Amino acid sequence: MTTTYRDRADAGAALADRLTELADRSDNTVLGLVRGGVPVAATVAERLGAPLDVLVVRKLGLPQAPEVAFGALGPGGVQVLNPELADHVSPEQQAEVVRRETAELERRERLYRAGRPPLSLDGRTAVIVDDGLATGATARAAVAVARRLGARRVVVAVPVGSPAAYHALVAEADEVVCPQRPDDFGAVSRFYDDFHEVSDGEVTAMLGG
Repeated sequence: MTTTYRDRADAGAALADRLTELADRSDNTVLGLVRGGVPVAATVAERLGAPLDVLVVRKLGLPQAPEVAFGALGPGGVQVLNPELADHVSPEQQAEVVRRETAELERRERLYRAGRPPLSLDGRTAVIVDDGLATGATARAAVAVARRLGARRVVVAVPVGSPAAYHALVAEADEVVCPQRPDDFGAVSRFYDDFHEVSDGEVTAMLGG
């Protein structure tokens, strides 16, 4: 039986109940995926007694199918490519997609970091949090980026997701916590009473900006 969350904070509380083994440990960093994952992550971080940060990830979409990622970008110049797909994109097309997404990533990094030091995950457990998994492409990209940023262990925590996305992530993350995986998934918004679009202002406020 599936449950509807009141809002993203309620979903974060439900997730935190599944992550109690990570509570009060000094090596955790909770990372919200912008923008919708940050309110969920804020509640998780508070419940676990862990620092909250934001992970800005930009998918590198195929020119003919932008929703399909041939790679991803992360902070600090991290770039991860999926050779099986990237090999079908010309160097010129790749360069254009990378240029466009780098500009957007840098804009968001400036906005959300607001003078805070660059994200470092060296030797830490990265707890990547989003408000749901539809295709899972962004979360999978985030796992790869977190590893490149030095994370010792990567945990993905989401309140609800499609079974296919969940199983794809299980193969890449060290642990995936996803309490609800309904066969008739449809869309993330179905599982929230309040699923408003999270603003940049909300994100920066939660991060202490």
